[in-house]
Amino acid sequence: MPFTLYVDSLFTSPYALSAFVALTEKRLPFAMQTVDLEAGQQKLGAYRDRALTARVPALVEDGGATPFVLTESTAITEYLEESFPAPEYIALYPKDRRQRAQARQVQAWLRSDMVQLRVERDTETVFFGKACQPLSEAGQAAADKLLHAAGRLVQGPNLFGEWSIADVDLTVMLNRLILNGDAVPQKLQDYAAGQWQRPSIQQWLARHQPG
Repeated sequence: MPFTLYVDSLFTSPYALSAFVALTEKRLPFAMQTVDLEAGQQKLGAYRDRALTARVPALVEDGGATPFVLTESTAITEYLEESFPAPEYIALYPKDRRQRAQARQVQAWLRSDMVQLRVERDTETVFFGKACQPLSEAGQAAADKLLHAAGRLVQGPNLFGEWSIADVDLTVMLNRLILNGDAVPQKLQDYAAGQWQRPSIQQWLARHQPG
């Protein structure tokens, strides 16, 4: 196994999911190790000294005297894309340079904006059905922003014609609303439902959901 992917022990990190899907889609052999975030394992020396940002996911690539370690999910997916390019491996990003830039734009936006939505609809509500309260005014404003942008982006089963890793990230964010019963346009519900059935995502879901 040339790669080891460190993920959260509950398998609820959307960023760990993104890295897992990237490795799975590329058909790269990898092992997985879990980090107990609730117990603070990511802050302990053994992990912190290896993973620069002390967060998950972290990708370790062996094959030399000093293993290569990379954190932050977009850095991981872009590294895998450059290291294992199409057509031998499935593409994680669109071929067209402008669409590729737009896919990265989507990823960066989803990771840096709509904080209140991510707080009020954390991924435990997505993966475990944890009960949550109605959205606050700030949470609803963030949801409206997401739905407005997603409504412009989604024009078919994938964002950019062919599937890309940005589809995974947008689907997780939409499912923060959809799987909690919040109002979402049918077009976006259909898009997210189709993406959620992708085998690589189903492999992730199978790790923490009963059969």
